[in-house]
Amino acid sequence: MAMASQILPIFAMNPLIPSNFTSRKVAVIGAGAAGLVAARELRREGHEAVVFERSDRVGGTWVYDPNVEPDPIGLDSSRTIVHSSLYESLRTNLPREIMGFRDYPFVVGKDDGKKQRDPRRFPGHREVLNYLEDFVNDFQLNELIRFETEVVHVGLVLVEDERKKWVVKYRRRMRGGDVDEVFDGVVVCNGHYTKPNIAEIPGIDAWPGKQIHSHNYRVPEPFRDQVVVSIGASASGQDISRDIARVAKEVHIASRSATNGLPMKQPGYDNMWLHSMIESAHEDGTIVFQDGSSVIVDVILHCTGYKYYFPFLETNNIVTVDDNRVGPLYKHVFPPLLAPGLSFIGLPWKVIPFPLSELQSKWVAGVLSGRILLPSQEKMLEDVEAFYLKLEAAGVPKRYTHNMADYQFEYNDWLAAECGCPPTEKWRKQMYEEASKKKKTQPETYRDEWEDQQLILQAQEDFRQYLPAELQEHANKT
Repeated sequence: MAMASQILPIFAMNPLIPSNFTSRKVAVIGAGAAGLVAARELRREGHEAVVFERSDRVGGTWVYDPNVEPDPIGLDSSRTIVHSSLYESLRTNLPREIMGFRDYPFVVGKDDGKKQRDPRRFPGHREVLNYLEDFVNDFQLNELIRFETEVVHVGLVLVEDERKKWVVKYRRRMRGGDVDEVFDGVVVCNGHYTKPNIAEIPGIDAWPGKQIHSHNYRVPEPFRDQVVVSIGASASGQDISRDIARVAKEVHIASRSATNGLPMKQPGYDNMWLHSMIESAHEDGTIVFQDGSSVIVDVILHCTGYKYYFPFLETNNIVTVDDNRVGPLYKHVFPPLLAPGLSFIGLPWKVIPFPLSELQSKWVAGVLSGRILLPSQEKMLEDVEAFYLKLEAAGVPKRYTHNMADYQFEYNDWLAAECGCPPTEKWRKQMYEEASKKKKTQPETYRDEWEDQQLILQAQEDFRQYLPAELQEHANKT
């Protein structure tokens, strides 16, 4: 994106940091979007950041890998793990203007002959990876990243004067032996799109068909002329179902939220129906739905999400994952009993992930330096308990603890206030709401037909304070 001339001065010491701030050595686990912005904010705050990345490039889940795992539903713990869950046809379900980090606009960079640029407002996954690679280059983050280095263990240790430190055990590819290194803090940014969550279906053991999780879906061709049941109606589940419907004999979507007047043929398709959830599977190949309908099925595709998974982390059960609730965490980031040395970035879902991770990272970096103060352990634990009780009273399942669909901007603005940053831009909120509505009412066309030109102009006006002159005109054209 060639923005380095604008960005490098930011590396100067943050003027908000007091003269007696604490500079810490911090391990960041993962070089996806969350890990990259965490590294930038840690360095901005004056910390020494070391990013551990097990692959040979940045981008995390945005790196497309045509390979799939040998176990298509991901239950074999000894399987070779493929990190990415991208499918070939994936386009973002949010416009690029709101996706980007707050001070690094997601505009179309100039074609340098090395990267294929995608100028669409809702670009394909390769354009998101281009953006993250530009971010790394412009902020010179590569020097902080240890590639092909897998973290195998993270644990708390006590050093002299009972000071808490963290030992990170890591393994470099093609080199023998594990290495231990001690850090003042650990920021966990390993993502949550790798360990599949599988739907429980009565009778599935006797059912003779094939099962696959969307983690291992790449292209529709293997489903040609097949009868497919897709479980889950999330954004990716809907996209994959439509992708498959182009070649499959029939596609039947089983949705937990669909309960009335079903099955229902989907608009624009002669071979796709919406059902309620699956009731049972049978040895003759039949799948029975809760709405009473039944179909003989060849393949069940689990578009059922993922589990939070931290196999390297040892906290003596201070932090646990229970029914996909990572906790106890103060504001989804800090375990009260281990703060500020341990933190998690990017756990919330049904959010705009990049700016949320950016604000969380600013908060973590400021807390580690001492510029921002956390409440006492007792106050943080009380806050967590009050939050859990609020969810329970509202009938929200535990597995939805980190679902922020209804309050992400309130949460972001709280973080911004803690960090001394301005709140979320009005145009970003309005654009998100507009895109969310269009996604429901125009699922086939919302990415390419929109009526929010005024919001786009507001976004571009805000971007002018960050974009260098050579990209201003280019951004306006795209």
